[in-house]
Amino acid sequence: MSEYEHIESFLEQNSLMPIQYAYKEIKKMAKGFNEKLGEGGYGFVFKGNGPSVAIKVLRKSKGNGQDFINEVATIGTINHQNVV
Repeated sequence: MSEYEHIESFLEQNSLMPIQYAYKEIKKMAKGFNEKLGEGGYGFVFKGNGPSVAIKVLRKSKGNGQDFINEVATIGTINHQNVV
């Protein structure tokens, strides 16, 4: 199973399928990735459109996508109005 198939399978099995956006749309939402807010666990966080929007961009995944799966699982457990 490829890395992407492994990730998709995990998301489907756990009812975590996110809305999918084209890279062009995400780049626009992140204002061209011009304002970096920070970095941590697997990627960088950029300011997005609006006062309560941040976009996390994951670096290249390792381990058949397991680091991405861990990140989605962690973010998925956060119950906060500004985290989707």
